[in-house]
Order: sequence, then structure tokens, then C-alpha cells
Amino acid sequence: MAFIDKWVHMVMYGITCLVIWIEYLRRHTRPNYGKLFVWAWLMPILMSGLIELLQEYCTGGRRAGDWLDLAANAIGVSTAALIGLVLLRYHARH
Repeated sequence: MAFIDKWVHMVMYGITCLVIWIEYLRRHTRPNYGKLFVWAWLMPILMSGLIELLQEYCTGGRRAGDWLDLAANAIGVSTAALIGLVLLRYHARH
């Protein structure tokens, strides 16, 4: 299957960030959108970029950074954020 590793990146980052959203909703009655933006969306993407840079420049050529990995991770994180926002709306109604 083409790009299977990219699908894996999307799923792994998506599930990880979805867990962050679900745990946040379980513990808070009123969401802080600023914190959610930073900790459940921005930071995972920045971490992904840092990991890719470290792979490229700090592994002595044994690993390579891949911009498509970063893009796949960002898609997974963004998808989790969209699902999280839907869950937030549902949670607010009940």
C-alpha cells in the first residue's frame, strides 16, 4: 500500500491528540480554547517538526527527516482537533 507509513503517522498522532481532548473534556466543565489550541494542536505539531529535524541532523545519517511525515502528523493532529471540537459541542449540551 502506497504511503502506509504516512497513514500510520496520521493515525498515531490523531489518536494521541484525541486522547488529550477527551481527557481535557473529562476534567473541565468550561473549555479554555487558548490552552486547547496550544497544548492539543500547536505543541504536538511543533514536537513533530522537532523530531523530524532531530532525525535529519542528529542521527549521523542513520535516520532522515521527512517533511511528509510532518504533514501527516499535522493532518492527524488537526483531525483530532476537529473531532475534539465536535465532542466539546456535544459535551456542552449534556
